[in-house]
Amino acid sequence: MTPRGRQLAGEIWRYLAVGLGATAVAFVLFNWLVHGFGMTAGPLNGHPIWGYVLANLVGTAISYRGTRRWAFRHRTTTHFDGGRTAFVTISVATMAIPMAFLWVSRNVLGLDDPVSDNLAANVIGLAFANAARFVLTRQFVFGVHAEAEALDRV
Repeated sequence: MTPRGRQLAGEIWRYLAVGLGATAVAFVLFNWLVHGFGMTAGPLNGHPIWGYVLANLVGTAISYRGTRRWAFRHRTTTHFDGGRTAFVTISVATMAIPMAFLWVSRNVLGLDDPVSDNLAANVIGLAFANAARFVLTRQFVFGVHAEAEALDRV
């Protein structure tokens, strides 16, 4: 594998690890907000989209810290705020992807059980959203690293 390929693979694996941690937090929070934990319905039981948004805003905050400090630590950003605004904008925009899957599951297919909600939003939708988020974050938030530029010149 080329040096650039190794660098990209490392970024992908670190990004996925950070995303897994943030997703775990968002997953638990979403399920508590919408479905409760078996004792009663969650406080946002009738509003799964709002529960998803709230849970994933918490996940976004966790994801930014991990992405900035670990996944893309070797990259710089030209944003005045360290890329926070661009990161949140990308995260919120790509949150529409799993929300669309959740909406279709609920409103088109008529599925409203916890397994269907999680499969639609937190498995299928999240896979598509994470792929888009990685590309957009790498390109627009944390710019090209000096080593990558040097590899391009070789």
